[in-house]
Amino acid sequence: MNNDTAPNRHPDADHGATVVITHRIRHGMHAQYEAWLAEVAASSQAAAGLIDWQVVRPVKGVTTAYTVILRFESPQRLQQWMGSAQRAAHIERVKPFLARDDEFFVRSGLDFWFSPEGAKARLPVRWKQFLLTWSAIFPLSLATSQLVLPLLHGAGLPHWRGLDGLIGSGMVVALMVYVVMPRYTRLAQRWLFAR
Repeated sequence: MNNDTAPNRHPDADHGATVVITHRIRHGMHAQYEAWLAEVAASSQAAAGLIDWQVVRPVKGVTTAYTVILRFESPQRLQQWMGSAQRAAHIERVKPFLARDDEFFVRSGLDFWFSPEGAKARLPVRWKQFLLTWSAIFPLSLATSQLVLPLLHGAGLPHWRGLDGLIGSGMVVALMVYVVMPRYTRLAQRWLFAR
């Protein structure tokens, strides 16, 4: 199953909540788990308030766990899904394939780009997180200051350094959280976790 983004993104998703679910699979059960994952993905993506769904698959020789990341528009929507009978039924069906129990970690606020504090999944080394984040922020900052802000000034936005900084940083953060990093971390996954 490909990592997909839910099509119905909520416009007021700035107070969202994220759950990171970690599954360690029994030896020889990966095909069964993948089939289960495809099924649960379809029902999860239909959940009310879902913004984004991602799967980070194991990297051979580096990681052994599947990490499923779901972002919801609010903590209430996330709790509604996590406590639903539908999810409970999914977890009952996957238990025979798991080497350990269903592990998850919930956080509200900004989305996690790599893995949240306290998650069981191994984090990439800090210097790789730094380089990946910097390589995304730098072109976004340039594009905002060299392209977007001049267009806004041409449309009548006053030339005030504080306002420019506020608008520019807001655009960069929004693009990082909702557009760039969810895709960029998937693209760079092998490099991030390689030793």
